[in-house]
Amino acid sequence: MTFNHTTVLLHETIDQLNPKNKGTYVDCTFGGGGHANYLLSQISEATLYGFDQDLMALERAKQVYENYLDPTTNSKKSQLHLVHSNFENIKTQLNERNIDQVDGIYYDLGVSSPQFDIPERGFSYRYEARLDMRMDQTQELDAYQVVNSWRFQDLNRILKRYGDEKFAKNIARNIEKQREIAPIETTTQLSEIIKESIPAFARRHGGHPAKKSFQAIRIAVNHELEALEKSLEDAISLLKPGGRISVISFHSLEDRIVKNIFKEHSEVDVPSNMPIIPDHLKPELKLITRKPITAGEKELQHNNRAHSAKLRVAEKM
Repeated sequence: MTFNHTTVLLHETIDQLNPKNKGTYVDCTFGGGGHANYLLSQISEATLYGFDQDLMALERAKQVYENYLDPTTNSKKSQLHLVHSNFENIKTQLNERNIDQVDGIYYDLGVSSPQFDIPERGFSYRYEARLDMRMDQTQELDAYQVVNSWRFQDLNRILKRYGDEKFAKNIARNIEKQREIAPIETTTQLSEIIKESIPAFARRHGGHPAKKSFQAIRIAVNHELEALEKSLEDAISLLKPGGRISVISFHSLEDRIVKNIFKEHSEVDVPSNMPIIPDHLKPELKLITRKPITAGEKELQHNNRAHSAKLRVAEKM
């Protein structure tokens, strides 16, 4: 089983956490484990909880990070605990493990390269595969159900909201027409319907015509934005004073959520004549990055995925 993935903003994401020995940390999107490996190499006797809803990623992690998973190998060694769960369950899962405060939390959002590169996962318009797009392959809802059973209004809504697709109405209408004849089974079938729904002049620029729609359907299948909002709120509540949270996002919808939640928790609205802000009105967070950190020239040359990456960091007050 291959899992080739180049970690984006590796050092920036972890270094900004100011990791310390014997600390407790949470990797909300374990994936290939690049950030986790770097974190564990920097500190000793730490505890890291690695969340991922993708069983393939967790199975690989059990092999690659075996030494960190076995508490009998060395009592002084940092320990990794893998959690098969969506990161929206971060608080519940940690509470079940008697963890109510942590020193640092980080996210690397979006779909990992291996998920795109394995055709049968159905994420990519580049490969022939059954419509799937599930990050958690144990969940029921998949792209086939969205495409073949959701109402025109709902398809139009997600294509506009999650894909910023100008021709959402055309695409949704043509999907509806096609599935009345026969179910839309594969990624290439859907890609062709999308392509034919977009005028020729609009297909000449902006990349593959199906890119935005596939993104929108994937977000809907995995309820990514709702999960992110809930997870960030819970993550902030879990941080110890002085603890930090790092979040890498790859498209404007994610980045806007991160930016707004960090802003809400770092600002206070108090009367101008109040000389001292009482403790209960003080902000929960301090912004470490007023503007997002982006990849440097060297990383951009070697990792195309880094071009759209934005890293935001905040600290618990």
